[in-house]
Amino acid sequence: MSSIDTAVFPVAGLNTQLLPITKSVPNEMLPLIDKPLVQFAVEEARASGIRNFIFVSSPDKPSLDEYFRTNHMLEMHLARSGNTKALDCVRTATLDADSHWIIHQNEQRGLGHAIWTARAFLSDKPFAVILPDDFIHASRPALAQMIEMHERIGGNLVASKDVGYDQISKFGCLDIEARAGHCLNIANLVEKPSRYTAPSSNAVIGRYILQPSVLRHLEKTPCNHNGKIELTDAIAADLSENSAWGIEFEGQYFDCGTKDGFVGATLALAQSQAHSDHATLQPTGKRSFGLVA
Repeated sequence: MSSIDTAVFPVAGLNTQLLPITKSVPNEMLPLIDKPLVQFAVEEARASGIRNFIFVSSPDKPSLDEYFRTNHMLEMHLARSGNTKALDCVRTATLDADSHWIIHQNEQRGLGHAIWTARAFLSDKPFAVILPDDFIHASRPALAQMIEMHERIGGNLVASKDVGYDQISKFGCLDIEARAGHCLNIANLVEKPSRYTAPSSNAVIGRYILQPSVLRHLEKTPCNHNGKIELTDAIAADLSENSAWGIEFEGQYFDCGTKDGFVGATLALAQSQAHSDHATLQPTGKRSFGLVA
């Protein structure tokens, strides 16, 4: 069993790129076909061995708590009607009250501040961070890939993808010291560099495994010019204590905080489900392969 059993889900932000829908529906609650983004993130975490779920939300977002709470009346109705398929579906969208916590980030001071807000719920061991907006469609959960690598090399891990120099200014960026297959040894991290100053085109994607010492650095990390505390700054500061690695995961990445990314994720998921449904109709003895990221 992995030593990584706790994940933090930062979901307090307001996404202005998808207004007006995000005026009333939080970005993490937007559905990819029949599930909200946050449920895909939770399912990825569960499949990776996560047992404790910490959501850093906002007091203006009650829908998150409502979604994961047990709906006793609905479950009773489905049970009485014998609709076991729907009942099982509803129960996958429920989290045990003893295994998840929703805490509030009362000030929008960046990703680093959101993680620091969860410090009282984190023990003195490594933990994961998942950004639900960063949807990764993969045959094997991206976080599981990272946890397996963490068991071998330790340190702080970030998911990474080569996004090209024309896009790197939108991301945290890796300054790579050495490469070993899909594992990148990080010399430094730079938040949103220009394409002309970026040390590489490898971006930080929203999956992390962090040592608890990062929390101490977050407490001392100053705000940037936008008043935000950057998580990449704290990971860079922790290089004095722990190594840092970028993991080039297997899978398709979609930024569902943007229209293009959200549409792309929906299409990829729809194709995958269509292929899966088609496979169940194949005659015995034949194999049909769905879309593999």
